[in-house]
Amino acid sequence: MPHRSSRFWPLLLLLAGCVRTPRPSAGLANKYHDATIRQIGTAQDERNTAALLPSLADSNPTYRREAALAFASVQAPAAVPGLLLLLRDADLSVRCAAAYALGQIGDSAAVEPLRVRVQAEDDPVVRRYVHEALGRTVTRHSLPQLWRVETRNDTARVAALAYGLSRAALRGIGSPESIRQTVALLNTPKLPTRARVLAAVGLSRTRGLDAELKKQGETTLLRLAQKDRSYAVRASVATTLGKIAAIPVPADALGRKGAGGAAATLTRLATKDADYRVRLSAIRALPFDQENYPASRKAVFTALNRDQPAVALTAAEWLLAHAKGESGAALAALADGNKQASPRVRAALLQAAVRHASPAARPSLVETLQKRFNSAADMYEGSFLIQAMGEDPAAFDFVRIQAFAPQQVPVVAGAATAALLAMRRNPDFPVAKQADFAAAMRQALAGGDVAQLGTAAEAYADAKLFPEPQAADLAALRQAQAKLRLPREIEAWQGLQQALDKLEKKAAPTPSPLATAAQHPIDWAVVQAVPLGQQVRLRTSKGIILLELKPNEAPGAVASFVALLNEHFYDKLYFHRVVPNFVAQGGDPRGDGNGSAPYNLRSEFGDLHYQEGSVGLASAGKDTESCQFFITHTPTPHLDGRYPIFAQVVGGLDVVHKLDIGDQILGVELVTVK
Repeated sequence: MPHRSSRFWPLLLLLAGCVRTPRPSAGLANKYHDATIRQIGTAQDERNTAALLPSLADSNPTYRREAALAFASVQAPAAVPGLLLLLRDADLSVRCAAAYALGQIGDSAAVEPLRVRVQAEDDPVVRRYVHEALGRTVTRHSLPQLWRVETRNDTARVAALAYGLSRAALRGIGSPESIRQTVALLNTPKLPTRARVLAAVGLSRTRGLDAELKKQGETTLLRLAQKDRSYAVRASVATTLGKIAAIPVPADALGRKGAGGAAATLTRLATKDADYRVRLSAIRALPFDQENYPASRKAVFTALNRDQPAVALTAAEWLLAHAKGESGAALAALADGNKQASPRVRAALLQAAVRHASPAARPSLVETLQKRFNSAADMYEGSFLIQAMGEDPAAFDFVRIQAFAPQQVPVVAGAATAALLAMRRNPDFPVAKQADFAAAMRQALAGGDVAQLGTAAEAYADAKLFPEPQAADLAALRQAQAKLRLPREIEAWQGLQQALDKLEKKAAPTPSPLATAAQHPIDWAVVQAVPLGQQVRLRTSKGIILLELKPNEAPGAVASFVALLNEHFYDKLYFHRVVPNFVAQGGDPRGDGNGSAPYNLRSEFGDLHYQEGSVGLASAGKDTESCQFFITHTPTPHLDGRYPIFAQVVGGLDVVHKLDIGDQILGVELVTVK
């Protein structure tokens, strides 16, 4: 389909207002066919505040809106006065964009103007944007401004307050009253699903107020855990119930631990909820105190024997962290007895076996791990087994050989070096081996592998391991840093610099040498060739996933992704990181999370939220994105505005949920628009 003329873009954007449009018809031209919008996009990419500021006062509301959205990525405090003026703009879409940008900048000076605007704003969608921005800017002192402006006289106002409270909680800002307000929202009839999800997530991430969560929210949370129709609400509630269940209960109140209590509810969710994401969230939250351990253990063993791989893995990790009174032999038998378990689950069980085994039983378990490592089917299984060996310092020599073996694959070399550090932190690490560990860290610095450099930097920064670093150690850190290729190896550079800052007792962190737009400008020709609705077929070893690209919100990320897939960059790479009920991440040429394309991108924080199936770019901090991408399993609002979203899964979500570490990307190609 031919592209529509760019002269229609201002009209289309004005009609859209603040409400996100339905999925566009394939072939509709993206907004960057407009030359002025391209100029704004270039200024955003260049972080050119001076060039953007005049556009906030442009006579065309489309360009005012685009400039405001640009500042959501640039995040320049100098834009705050101009954005505050736009909160009163005649155009709804401009007011939404201005509020979104103010929230992204997070300047507390905007709190009072935002509070005033919430009271004055009549449009429910704009009010939600403004209230969300208020939640992103309030301090602990000004937190009450979130609810002082509210009269709960309609559902839209209640939902707007939920957005604001959640955003504050995600920043670690909460109080007993904010908990009370959030619980009241969750008891509000007909509260929209996204508002319920945000409120539940906010409670799950509230820190340091567990007793208040129990006092004010337990009854509501127990009801939601069993009856809410949203799996995301139930999963977040399970996490919060884990905090409540961990609070010691007085002897005269033990009745609350009966059938309706937090611990009992978690065991039911862990085995009976219809959605696997709720089951694994409940398993993670299961209490492990003496009284509750037997019931929790039963739920964990049920998941190990009967549930799908992601839940079984979570159960194995629970045993690794919390097993009590389990013998190493019994845990090892679990790994051998479940032939359907994945290599990752079996390795986690063996790691738990080594951790909880008696000293007499450990040698045979480590020998088993070494034999399995030597016959591992692939590098990822090898890395899982090496990680398990990190539980026993007696495996030091074997693991050190694997860390520095000639032609060792990066996945295994990095895992082995991390295992050496885990052994060194073990209280039973022998004094006679401490010099060998130090020699291994020097070898890691000299070798230059970025994963090993990161582990060595972490070791040197630990005063318990290197209480008095020598001048030669500091020189080695600097020499290793000087050899890195920037911007490709920025994450390793940051790790080494953090160690140097700590060892040299610097008052403030050393800024990272971020890549500029001039080093890799946005290819606007590629962007313009991507119509709205453009799909990408991601073929994996588990099946096909269809993505829909978001060129309007993330033009630089989309252009980079399309250029790389046209070069077959992603073909035969792997998913190297999978955290159940969070993300599946891939696209690293090294295969271990430390690789990159030769360039970095500038962060593009479009007005999008992380939902199930959102596709984002991984980074080592703002403006360090490159080739690695991740797909979310569930709504993850704590990632909003921190990692660019450049695509959305529109087909094959079931495949996303099946992915595990070591699954391969067979090919990536654009779907032809007919």
